[in-house]
Amino acid sequence: MNRRLAALAEPLIFKLFRHKVPTGHNLIVERQRIYALPTRFGLVYAAMLLVMLLGAINYNNSLAFMLTFLLASTGIISILYTYRNLAHLQLRSGKAAPSFAGKDARFTVLLHNPDLLPRYALRLTAAQAEPRLTDIAAADTAAVELSIAAPRRGRLRLGMITLSTTYPLGLVRAWAYVNLDMQCIVYPRPGPRLALATAPNFHEGDHAGSAMGSDDFLGFRAYLPGDSPRHIHWKAVARDLPLLTKKFTASETQDLWLDWSLLPAVDDETRLRILCRLVVDAQRASQAYGLRLPGVEIMPALGALHRHRCLQALALFGEPQS
Repeated sequence: MNRRLAALAEPLIFKLFRHKVPTGHNLIVERQRIYALPTRFGLVYAAMLLVMLLGAINYNNSLAFMLTFLLASTGIISILYTYRNLAHLQLRSGKAAPSFAGKDARFTVLLHNPDLLPRYALRLTAAQAEPRLTDIAAADTAAVELSIAAPRRGRLRLGMITLSTTYPLGLVRAWAYVNLDMQCIVYPRPGPRLALATAPNFHEGDHAGSAMGSDDFLGFRAYLPGDSPRHIHWKAVARDLPLLTKKFTASETQDLWLDWSLLPAVDDETRLRILCRLVVDAQRASQAYGLRLPGVEIMPALGALHRHRCLQALALFGEPQS
């Protein structure tokens, strides 16, 4: 019964007060934006109190009156505690890690309790996300992670969050709506795995040769400030010889270009998926790579930041530049 009541009442409340839902990166649950309805157990509890009151009146029993009023006052006080459990909570935007299309995007919401009393049994829900329960100690902050399905590439917004509780007795459910301004980047779904050496969209750079590296020992040279301690010839130091630094050579690999124009004649989304797979594989193989898209060119490099730049360019391909 309570579920039916909530299913009817909550959408109506949301439509009536949607324009009052706060939006931002740092929000406070104001008292006037907290709504409450009795739960199924709350309705049963009220019905039980009514029966007890009728029995006390029928038998004119003072002990029955006392017990009925005691239980009724307990229920009323529990409503206040349920309401207070949400009031003045602060919600802040946390980390929104990038994800791949077809997987879940994870948003971290920070809940801060400014009071000297703990908060219990707080429930956070978002559209298409599994509910999360948490407690917050007095004057403490809790991090809650919400997972939302990311069916397609681009920007994914967290959307509306419902913060609710039935603490302490479960007789009343109180809730509030907040709209945290959070979004994450959803990369394209990687296409089928291709061999890097034979990938049709890899365009080799124009240089190759030998460069200073850490593969093959070449000899010694005089120490220069800033040389890595791992390359210092410590045995020479032990023999009271001048500081020497080991020299190494490594064959310099060719920079590879992931070029949109060199891909087979397929639709745009398939091209993006192929390029996404090649970016992931090139990074995993520690092969310096660059990316060329219509209107976008990212110079060859390596590293997590470079990988994110390339995958973000693929994720936002075709979207207007902000």
